[in-house]
Amino acid sequence: MEIATVFVVVLWVFSFGGAESMYMVYNTSQGIVPDKLNVHLVPHTHDDVGWLKTVDQYYVGSNNSIQGACVQNVLDSLVPALLADKNRKFIYVEMAFFERWWKDQSEAVQLTVKQLVSSGQLEFINGGMCMHDEAATHYVDMIEQTTLGHNFIKKEFGVTPRIGWQIDPFGHSAVQAYLLGAEIGFDSLFFGRIDYQDRAKRKYEKSLEVVWRGSKSLGSAAQIFAGAFPENYEPPSGFYFEVNDASPVVQDDPTLFDYNVQERVEDFVAAALSQANITRTNHIMFTMGTDFKYQYAHTWFRQMDKLIHYVNIDGRVNALYSTPSIYTDAKHATEKSWPVKTEDFFPYADRAHGYWTGYFSSRPAIKRYVRMMSGYYLAARQLEFIKGRNKSGPHIDLLADALAIAQHHDAVTGTEKQHVANDYAKRLSMGYVEAEKVTSSSLACLVDSISCTRGRNAKTEFQQCPLLNISYCPPSEIDISDGKNLIVVVYNALGWKREDVIRIPVTNEDVTVRDSAGRVIESQVLPLSENYMNLRNYLVKAYRGQSPSKTPEYWLAFSASVPPLGFNTYTISRAKTKGASSARSSVHSLRRGEKSTIEVGHENLKLTFSAEEGKLTNYMNIRSLVNESIQQSFSYYAGYNGSDESPQSSGAYVFRPNGTFLLEPAKKDLLTVIRGPIIDEVHQQINPWIYQINRLYKGKEHVEVEFTVGPIPVEDGIGKEVAAQITTNMETNKTFYTDSNGRDFIKRIRDYRTDWDLKVNEPVAGNYYPINLGIYVGDDKSELSVLVDRAVGGSSLVDGQIELMLHRRLLRDDSKGVAEALNETVCIDKKCTGLTIQGKYYYRIDPLGEGAKWRRTTGQEIYSPFLLAFTEEVKDNWMSSHVPTYSAIDSYSLPDNVAIITLQELDNRKVLLRLAHLYEMEEDKDLSVMTEVELQKLFPGKKIGKLVEMNLSANQERSEMEKKRLGWKVEEESVTKTTSRGGAVDPAKLVVELAPMEIRTFVLDFDQTFSTQVFDA
Repeated sequence: MEIATVFVVVLWVFSFGGAESMYMVYNTSQGIVPDKLNVHLVPHTHDDVGWLKTVDQYYVGSNNSIQGACVQNVLDSLVPALLADKNRKFIYVEMAFFERWWKDQSEAVQLTVKQLVSSGQLEFINGGMCMHDEAATHYVDMIEQTTLGHNFIKKEFGVTPRIGWQIDPFGHSAVQAYLLGAEIGFDSLFFGRIDYQDRAKRKYEKSLEVVWRGSKSLGSAAQIFAGAFPENYEPPSGFYFEVNDASPVVQDDPTLFDYNVQERVEDFVAAALSQANITRTNHIMFTMGTDFKYQYAHTWFRQMDKLIHYVNIDGRVNALYSTPSIYTDAKHATEKSWPVKTEDFFPYADRAHGYWTGYFSSRPAIKRYVRMMSGYYLAARQLEFIKGRNKSGPHIDLLADALAIAQHHDAVTGTEKQHVANDYAKRLSMGYVEAEKVTSSSLACLVDSISCTRGRNAKTEFQQCPLLNISYCPPSEIDISDGKNLIVVVYNALGWKREDVIRIPVTNEDVTVRDSAGRVIESQVLPLSENYMNLRNYLVKAYRGQSPSKTPEYWLAFSASVPPLGFNTYTISRAKTKGASSARSSVHSLRRGEKSTIEVGHENLKLTFSAEEGKLTNYMNIRSLVNESIQQSFSYYAGYNGSDESPQSSGAYVFRPNGTFLLEPAKKDLLTVIRGPIIDEVHQQINPWIYQINRLYKGKEHVEVEFTVGPIPVEDGIGKEVAAQITTNMETNKTFYTDSNGRDFIKRIRDYRTDWDLKVNEPVAGNYYPINLGIYVGDDKSELSVLVDRAVGGSSLVDGQIELMLHRRLLRDDSKGVAEALNETVCIDKKCTGLTIQGKYYYRIDPLGEGAKWRRTTGQEIYSPFLLAFTEEVKDNWMSSHVPTYSAIDSYSLPDNVAIITLQELDNRKVLLRLAHLYEMEEDKDLSVMTEVELQKLFPGKKIGKLVEMNLSANQERSEMEKKRLGWKVEEESVTKTTSRGGAVDPAKLVVELAPMEIRTFVLDFDQTFSTQVFDA
């Protein structure tokens, strides 16, 4: 047996003759004992990367009037505590904090910490910048924030985290299990929050620990051992040892009062046996820590030293310092078989009326901002790669950090305090400013056709419009009557040619648009509605501190066609002749109650509205022969305010409605119909605080719905949660489908759970699910799909209907910790009003089985919109003096079922490439197949010298990960459909195969420098 390392405690015994010292030796060296119940003590701290305080306030320990928490103290005190006994162990998770702390340390301290990591005393678990949410996050963001943390760990310590540790997110996704678990290379995944009914059943069946197969496409090839904690991620009751905690310490000095060693041993053994009764094998885990603990680490380790020592002397159970890695290896070594879990752990409820489904939609503005910046970051990295990364800046790193932190489970979720939400938004804004410099300078170098990596600067200066969503775009609002031309460069981040309609605000209606070949193309001017002008001017003043100098009166719309990973250029100028200007839209208003109907749409898609009812009544697609009755509606749920008998309120986390109220359009409200050659729109003022536009584009077969909701009135003392519904006559049999973090679609059945017999306590909130990409329903003839522009909550509460939660304004805290009502406001001159939200969703009806193509392709276009850059010219010779059109991949195009989700130049001049198959197995008859990407065509003019396939987070080679992967036995292995993977890449052919739902990650070395390859062609 290993020689015991001891922690020496000096006890003083006083007598008349002086003081006598004696030493107490605690034996903490015990390892696993095969024939005993082994209690793995896992010391940890859970450090939220923002919640009640901002990330920086948590780090330095400021603003303690809100919460006494200082991560600096945790990490500072941890090092000497671990050095005091080599058997002590600790795990750390959040690299956003650890990286801050690491940079502050001396070389001597850094060397010591590296030794602690090397010895296994300090282990990095999970290892992302934060512990990301699993409901409101997009899979690309989950990958990127994890990669950022893993690369820091690899660079500084040379290690790869083995374990997933998602202990606090409020429900758990299938994508987390198979993609951010198995595909990362994790051997296990542990989490804390599952439905209280599910937990009770699993405790009874001893099935808290399972083999989780989250993807039906990848099956057992991407399974992971997963464990839900018996209660939460905290220690057993009575074993909290932070300074001032109430738990009894182990008082083992017989010369002092309150000696309690046997009592504490009995408590420990009782807790261990209780947990053993609901756990398989002779290994259990005690999670020794919780939020922001170990600020004085010695207080915890001193008590755990004593517990290990005395419990092992007692001998009934075996206690040891451990980590989740040691625990996982011990479970694996038992060679037991485990239950199989499929799908996910949503929704989460911690009690009968406590469904944590409100946060799926809380703070919709920050949710949209995160999604916008995610797509922008993807495009910015591509352009930085194409141009060549400039070591002296500007960089996109600031946006990367801000986006990573924003994925935290109290950030994008909307469950943070308001001042913390403001901090997340500020960081995103600062990151955007730097990233915009990268994209603008990269595009300038490309259009000027010069190499900007050799100390040269492009002459062209571009501007962009981050507030285009509220109709504010100063670069496009210039007066072009004096001979100026507005140049619009349109960048496409997708791997295939894309055609889409661009809408920008302009001050002139007599304008013409020319393409990169100088041809006049079809365009349309639309009036800017008063509703939008008022909101625009109000929000611009709120966020910029001053009102805009002018207000444009029109939208200019034209169709842009842009090559893959490339740009096209469009020139907007004053029309020189009367007939050459953009087509003016016709505007017609129908007062509700008129005995008429009106049809709008281009080519195949037609919508019919009833003026008498003031509603949409019919959807028809001439090409696909779909003809469906359809209605749109708005309603609100009154937020439950709690009572003495039932105190749970609706709040930032919890959705608990207290009645549903339909919002009928007022009898006098108008339908305003705008028609033109490119866009048809139907505008409707639902009530004084809800405005809706149904928009149909030429060449598109879906409907874009733009909504404005707010300020939600609460003067009646009732918080309101506003939802939109689309209703058809489809017989959907309680069944609908929602996406998992933008990847797999999971079948949902109303009032039903796959894993247990659901007792329905909340028929609305208990049927809400998170949506990041979309939701669809269908019957034996057709399917209705809805795509979203941000994370939302949604459901199908009535057969044939889809419902989305758009906005929430509540007046009570829901007692889940944030201690603040979800009541967002905007203030100007000390006058505050409720927040107004503007957003979009998209819908389409297809014949049964044909909706996947639209969901996947349009979903990618929503995530990666065109990037617009503006500049001016006077001489009218832009096309002859600049590069008007460009594609980084020349004439090549990716297959329709593949997306580039990462293309990034690394610091070492290597390139990180991720390719994602967009379809599930059997999702589409044509595209759910093995597909190929030809890398040599993807990088024309460049010679790939070396290609290494990596795991998903790019911190180890894929082959090494597969060698280390643990295999797990499962109970009652059923016959499953054969799953496939893309084969090894032949270095001579450089062709990558991708199977359905597969994501492959590569690091590439090019033989030539990027600047020569890109600009000297």
